[in-house]
Amino acid sequence: MPAKILFLVLLFALGLGQATQAFQVETLAEGLEHPWSIAFLPDGRMLVTERAGRLRVIEGGQLLAAPVAEVPDAYVAAQGGLMEVALDPDYADNGWIYLTLAHGDRRASATRLVRGRLEDMRWVENQVLFTAEPARNRPVHYGARLAFNNDGTLLLTLGDAFDFREQAQKLDSHTGSIVRLNRDGSVPADNPFVGKAGALPEIFSYGHRNPQGIVVDPESGLIWSHEHGPRGGDELNLIRPGENYGWPVATFGVDYSGARITPYTSRPGMVDPKIDWTPSIAPAGMTQYRGSLFEDWQGDLLVASLVERSIRRIRLDGESVVGDEKLPLELGMRLRDVAVGPDGAIYILTDQRDGKVLRVTP
Repeated sequence: MPAKILFLVLLFALGLGQATQAFQVETLAEGLEHPWSIAFLPDGRMLVTERAGRLRVIEGGQLLAAPVAEVPDAYVAAQGGLMEVALDPDYADNGWIYLTLAHGDRRASATRLVRGRLEDMRWVENQVLFTAEPARNRPVHYGARLAFNNDGTLLLTLGDAFDFREQAQKLDSHTGSIVRLNRDGSVPADNPFVGKAGALPEIFSYGHRNPQGIVVDPESGLIWSHEHGPRGGDELNLIRPGENYGWPVATFGVDYSGARITPYTSRPGMVDPKIDWTPSIAPAGMTQYRGSLFEDWQGDLLVASLVERSIRRIRLDGESVVGDEKLPLELGMRLRDVAVGPDGAIYILTDQRDGKVLRVTP
């Protein structure tokens, strides 16, 4: 297994008037093929997904050579593969682990949510909970991030499959939406579009492009999500039930060709973003800091960026954003995900064929 590599990074105080501090960045694991998501088991082990379709285990600070066996097959192409891993909030009692993946083939694929249990490095008792409809013939923009609501339900982000952006404004398609489900995959009776003619009952919010970060504040219950814009127009949004977040009718971004998508950056009846990132940073994962190592960061959002190759710290005051700063880690790698471990350290996944798990501490 690769040796741990330690180096120091100077992390400035982000305008808070504090002295410069030294932070330690440790390479905890490497040799991962495009790692996508990380979860922490109560026994100290870590689970890491590889987009190539493997679920890996880090134990005792080392990446085990063999992946978890019998994990459901994912359609691996372009942006598709095995994506999110998350533990049930009641994992200690029920042992459920949730995965998101691209399901299908080159003709059509869609985001799927499953759950199962881990038994002696085997995935067992697999249950398919949800598959987005309709499937699309472009293996991109799956969304596929997962968060658990304070009310016991779960939220799953779904992208627009790139070529189908107009569908994000329609309620008869899961394309470009966030869905809310009970943890067994059933539909909560109080979802905003339950009983509405022509609307899919799972939809919680819509008008999204490719949301790949979602966090529920355990104290306030507020739901924060970020999404990729096209060329510019990346967004951080405060998510509320039944709301329309505008894509593609209102955006600060333009098409990759430079062509205008819409003349509007805001429209009546559509929710404006709390942050617009133009130029794009490509936000790819998000967590909220709750831990003991970075005391001044309590409740702040941390956002991993692919294009900017950074971690951004977003300071909140209730429903308002009061600070957005790039942490000067200067890692020089595309960053796919960021998470807070039980030890209060920050864990970062790099998006590479030889991807790494990094651990950041003071």
